[in-house]
Amino acid sequence: MLEYVKTVLMKVSFDRRLFEKELRKALNLLLPSEIQEFKDWCYRKFSNSYEPVLNKYFVSFAG
Repeated sequence: MLEYVKTVLMKVSFDRRLFEKELRKALNLLLPSEIQEFKDWCYRKFSNSYEPVLNKYFVSFAG
């Protein structure tokens, strides 16, 4: 599932609204053990464009 949600986010990264929607969905789909890896990947890939969005959704996933 982790690779799937990464693929989806890459495909919708052109649109902030879609990106935020798919990020929310991804966090509901992933296993707790996958969240940290996903968080790290998201910040590496998207922090230049979407850091405020990432901060909004990952604030509850400390680590």
